[in-house]
Amino acid sequence: MHPISYFQAVILGLVQGVAEPFPISSLGHGVILPRLAGWNIHQNDKFFLTFLIATHLATAIVLLLFFLKDWVRIVKGLWRSLQMREIRADDTDARLAWLLVAGTVPVGIIGLLLQDPLRKLFASAQLAAAFLIVNGIALLLFERLRRRPPRPGDYLGDTDARIAKLSWRQAIGVGTSQAAALIPGISRSGFSMGGGLLVGLSNEDAARYGFLLATPVIFAAAALKLPELLGHEGNGVRGPAFVAGLCAAVATFFAVRFLLRYFETKRLTPFGIYCIGMGAFCTILFATVG
Repeated sequence: MHPISYFQAVILGLVQGVAEPFPISSLGHGVILPRLAGWNIHQNDKFFLTFLIATHLATAIVLLLFFLKDWVRIVKGLWRSLQMREIRADDTDARLAWLLVAGTVPVGIIGLLLQDPLRKLFASAQLAAAFLIVNGIALLLFERLRRRPPRPGDYLGDTDARIAKLSWRQAIGVGTSQAAALIPGISRSGFSMGGGLLVGLSNEDAARYGFLLATPVIFAAAALKLPELLGHEGNGVRGPAFVAGLCAAVATFFAVRFLLRYFETKRLTPFGIYCIGMGAFCTILFATVG
């Protein structure tokens, strides 16, 4: 008997694949879904945490492949700057590379120190639903407080050149905002996109920057836990985890493709409304049913 059935694996994988790039909190939905479906799965169960490694790793791999050409340029820019011992003003790829480093290192350190304590502290369906409401309100506030309103044709031209104009402090601030996603119900992509809006990026540029920032963070977090999946702790869940990973990969690809097109002209507002509505519904349901 598998502690997670293949049917549950398919559903959880698809939800992870969509909810990770969408600004609606994959971790929050991962905590809420088993409770809504009546599955005997708790987010803090060891086998479930091991199972989630596969879905997160699949998401990270798809993000890497989706932006592979961009990452090749960025890595080359980073290497070029190291060789020259400077970041040339006209070297967009090198500056973008270092902005990503500056935005990734702080959240990586915070994740290593606080990931397990925060997830264990807040990993209940009731709290995840409540923080989903918080996430929704935050998305609406990001749109309300954005540094500049959207303009026609915002998505045209060199996106990376626009992102590369961020200051070091802005890059660190946007990157560090991802740490809020350690709490189930708070979205990594939502807060990084929101941070991008607050420093003057368009919705499409903020989404792209958020996906680039998320790739190494998700990859590193999953890679560090991969030995658990391959070791004895993965016994009984490797099959379902593999299926869930495949489903997450397919869903992530289409979700990212959709969102990059969506944010060329649209806002975070519908996702904020969804999170508030879903969070309120689940909060009332869990309080009523018990």
